[in-house]
Amino acid sequence: MTNSITGHLAKMTSKLIDGQVEYNLPLGEHSLALNPLIGKHLTLEFSGNINCSECSRKTKKSYSQGFCYVCMTKLAKCDMCIMKPETCHFAQGTCREPQWGEDNCFVDHYVYLANTTAIKVGITRHTQIPTRWIDQGANQALPIFKVKSRIISGLVEIALAEFIADKTNWRNMLKGKADSLDLKAKAAELIPQIEAKLADIKLNYGEDAFERLDADVVDIDFPVLEYPSKISSFNFDKTPQVSGTLMGIKGQYLYFDTGVINIRKFSSYEVTASY
Repeated sequence: MTNSITGHLAKMTSKLIDGQVEYNLPLGEHSLALNPLIGKHLTLEFSGNINCSECSRKTKKSYSQGFCYVCMTKLAKCDMCIMKPETCHFAQGTCREPQWGEDNCFVDHYVYLANTTAIKVGITRHTQIPTRWIDQGANQALPIFKVKSRIISGLVEIALAEFIADKTNWRNMLKGKADSLDLKAKAAELIPQIEAKLADIKLNYGEDAFERLDADVVDIDFPVLEYPSKISSFNFDKTPQVSGTLMGIKGQYLYFDTGVINIRKFSSYEVTASY
């Protein structure tokens, strides 16, 4: 007997339980537990309808992972400074939504090292640990600084990005589990190299701008039966139906025996899941 659920996609939700990731797929008001479906047949079929996740207006294209064009140009969460926090323009009085900025950007953020097959630096709000690491497909993560605002986290990140990557190579990440790295040793090697820039940040933002952490490395194990040797990606705009045996989940990607699909990329698409 085949079951089916229809609704608008949102990025997968996840929980880290004893080092193992458990996933659910939001479909409108429904939520489909995915881990029990690994090794079983799953079909995702796009209806052709896309509705903005903010205003519900029908849109021909999803902007900024789930919004119509109008909302994309108005919402603070869609501004370029979200991707590049060091460009925050709140102090200039030009934030699209000042209250949203106060609530989301002037709260504790963390700068971290992650291992996604190679070491990288990243930032996240305190509320997004460990979700952010899971979404990036990191097998290890280590928070190294706690900072008091998003702009400060961006400044620390770009300082470290002179020495290590600040982006994930998604194709390499999808091909296998990362070999274990000594993230604490790497942090001890990197931080002295940015001491001058850290001093400048304290000079400009105060002595309490950030604090160095002595945290434990978080290990993350993803539910994958078999990693592909070659990455073939599905796109609902070109292939409305994605079907096959679900081989695993990593980051925001579903692995089928027929290819992979980035669920987050298709936020707000109306999809029927049959299983």
